[in-house]
Amino acid sequence: MNQQFSIPTVLCLPAPDIEALIQGRTIAALPRMFIRPGHRFALYPADSSASIKAWAKCELCQILDETKSLDILSKLTIWTPKILKEILQKQQYLFLAYLRVYHLPQLQEILVNPNIQEKLGKFVSLPNSLTVSEQKPVLTDRTFAQRKRQLEKLEPPLHPELEELQSAIASLTLSQLAAKQLDEDIKVFLGWSNDKLIKQADPNLAWINNIAKLGDRSIEKDEGKSNYQAGTDFEIIARCSLDFLGFKIEENYKGGAGGLDLFCSQPYPLVCECKAGKTIPDRAVEELDRIGRRHLKENYLQAVRLIIGPGKPTKNLKESAEISKISIINVMTLQKLVEFKAKYPGAINLVELQQYLQPGQIDYKIDEYIDKAEREIKLRSHIITAVKELSEQNNETAKATHPSSTVTEIRVHYNATHNPWLNDEVVHDLLIELSSPLTGYLGRIKGSNWNSDRFYFLRNLLIN
Repeated sequence: MNQQFSIPTVLCLPAPDIEALIQGRTIAALPRMFIRPGHRFALYPADSSASIKAWAKCELCQILDETKSLDILSKLTIWTPKILKEILQKQQYLFLAYLRVYHLPQLQEILVNPNIQEKLGKFVSLPNSLTVSEQKPVLTDRTFAQRKRQLEKLEPPLHPELEELQSAIASLTLSQLAAKQLDEDIKVFLGWSNDKLIKQADPNLAWINNIAKLGDRSIEKDEGKSNYQAGTDFEIIARCSLDFLGFKIEENYKGGAGGLDLFCSQPYPLVCECKAGKTIPDRAVEELDRIGRRHLKENYLQAVRLIIGPGKPTKNLKESAEISKISIINVMTLQKLVEFKAKYPGAINLVELQQYLQPGQIDYKIDEYIDKAEREIKLRSHIITAVKELSEQNNETAKATHPSSTVTEIRVHYNATHNPWLNDEVVHDLLIELSSPLTGYLGRIKGSNWNSDRFYFLRNLLIN
């Protein structure tokens, strides 16, 4: 059972300083007086709302009167050397308090003093004491001890580029999900957060589970729908599927009597006929040829032609499709493609996929493409793991150095446990891709040439 404490005072600090403490980006504060180690108090934002989110215990308080170490101190805290020098000029001393911060179970709205700015860096009494516990620390014991030792010894940060990246994307986290996920991964890696990312299924993608169901008209019959309505429902979800995969759908060719079910103009022309029901009728190829030529004229022959439907095509249908150079895929194959895209958003390359859209029934070709794409993802995941393992080894053996690795070191570590072996050029290409700002799985320290580049771990690429 967690021991409870009564807190009668607050320490008034700038709101950005308190947010940095709560986020785990720093463990230091700059009060205007010496704080006795062991002293407990709430953290009060002096220049924002009166919401108290956390309390702290002072673990150590140093009095600094030198300017020679301000540059390193700045890198280990949230203050620039200029701000630290300005405080030294005004006060002659820096009071550097090491704070172990804990979350409050709920926000406390407390009005402390209307002239709170005058109390910045000082203690103020609370109208009523707060009862708190150490149940929700911002940082684990191990992480706090490590950060405290680093600050006491003024050891340079191990990941300065990573900390700069986190600061650069912080403003994007409210509007961009990808930036928020990367921000959380970086904070976990740096030890600024204990949260582990758990990816939840996106409720907006629940429709993907219905692609194959809507292709089977017998299920629609069970729901009391007409054949026409069943076909329309399937056409709509097929349209959503191709759009989700990245095709640009042209609405001017929308389905209906005498119209194309689907026409996509980008990244290449694709004509699609959707056939709901237990089987695909033999006339489907002739219908697609006739309607496609009517609408697209001579451009029809340059387009990829595709029929999507459930069931196994008849022998006559497959022969007709091969003669007319039309591809046929099962509706479940379409669902597999969309599921793969949802799982790995950047994994499907539609230009590469075009090579697999060959005449005849091609479900096995699409399976080949998905297998190939999955192997490429696993390769990248294994490369990331190799960099991570090397970083952990470097952390153990050389704590004062940056835990980054050369291309050759990563290649040797990867080849020790994987086949086929890769050479340095291939590994370097993969490392450049994975360290791009658009992917953000690795960080890169650029060398004088490609073989002297160094790379370090940022976040995992999770695969199932």
